[in-house]
Amino acid sequence: MIGRGFGSFCSEHPTFAKKIPVKRVVVGLSGGVDSSVAAYLLKEQGYEVIGIFMKNWHDDSVTISDECPWLEDANDAMLVAEKLDIPFQTLDLSGPYKARIVDYMFREYQQGRTPNPDVLCNREIKFDLFLEAALNLGADYVATGHYCRKDSLEVDGRPVYRLLAGRDQNKDQSYFLCQLTQEQLARALFPVGELTKPQVRQIAREQGLITAEKKDSQGLCFIGKVRLPDFLQQQLKPNSGEVIEIPADAGIYQEAALAAGTTAHDNATLEELVKPYSYNPQMGRKAGEHRGAHYFTIGQRKGLGIGGTPLPLFVLATDIEKNIIYVGQGENHPGLYRPGLFVRQEELHWVRPDLALPVGGEARYRVRIRYRQPLEEATLIRRQEGLYIVFDRPQKAIAAGQFAAWYLDDELVGSGVIA
Repeated sequence: MIGRGFGSFCSEHPTFAKKIPVKRVVVGLSGGVDSSVAAYLLKEQGYEVIGIFMKNWHDDSVTISDECPWLEDANDAMLVAEKLDIPFQTLDLSGPYKARIVDYMFREYQQGRTPNPDVLCNREIKFDLFLEAALNLGADYVATGHYCRKDSLEVDGRPVYRLLAGRDQNKDQSYFLCQLTQEQLARALFPVGELTKPQVRQIAREQGLITAEKKDSQGLCFIGKVRLPDFLQQQLKPNSGEVIEIPADAGIYQEAALAAGTTAHDNATLEELVKPYSYNPQMGRKAGEHRGAHYFTIGQRKGLGIGGTPLPLFVLATDIEKNIIYVGQGENHPGLYRPGLFVRQEELHWVRPDLALPVGGEARYRVRIRYRQPLEEATLIRRQEGLYIVFDRPQKAIAAGQFAAWYLDDELVGSGVIA
């Protein structure tokens, strides 16, 4: 179906009056308001729009949830497509989703790391397999409801695409796309990136879309909400062990503070700055027991089930081999903070390869280590073995397996998995 009307909110087509050649775009309709409005805007702009819902789960051996939110989401996506008078179909990607995302989650938690499945879903599913399916349908682009923007510039006579933060700073989702390549960005459209969430909901109301008042999903992409402890226990069996409380005045923190006070960037100093704290049971006291160290992550507060301390307990570290959890009292415990992190060479990714730091190079960026975290000033230092990120001020709950992403102004330039 082809609709014509006013121009796009996309950064590539910013004016309302501008006419464009008719191109085909496949929209990932998730059953939420953002992708619904994305499809509407693209049709109004003049694209030939096809809506596709990704079915990412039907493995009976692992239960995602007692509910079936994806069935409701798929139905809502279909109703939106009917309302917009665009073709609609469901694409079953459950096999590769289990192999690339769910199995990856289990492996990471089993190793004591903290995965980010949403980042991987965008890299491996939405902008890989889904994009491939869209191209097979003759599409020129795929579009999603992400709150981010894209534009392009010319470098050495060739187009280079920039991934930019969304205009709505409260909803900016560029972090979730931090692993995209230039090839993937070239085929991507983000129609709601110039809008705020209230504006998106208002458009949905005006168009009578069933998703207008629907709450935002808090679960895995195109699956729905997941109770993580229950989910993990289906593959990672309980294994009781000790919880050791580390005092805030432990000597290990004084040593770390001395290293953080230097401005030297020699290899020995850098390794000390990014090294996680190393604990043993003799450093503290037994505070209780847990059901399995692989269920917990650094910075976690809920789920320990241990009371009686003046301040809440937070997870400082997990020792998977010895099945020990180390905790500290209060959100300001020094064990929660580290001055830097490291990204191994093989895990280093540049959204803008033309801006990649050479070995031996240094540059100033703003960095975040989780979604919604404010951007923090840092120095990036490239060595043969990988990338060191040293923050101007220590950061809370740096967890191996998560993604660090670095920005120049509002452009996401690169990312990597925290070692």
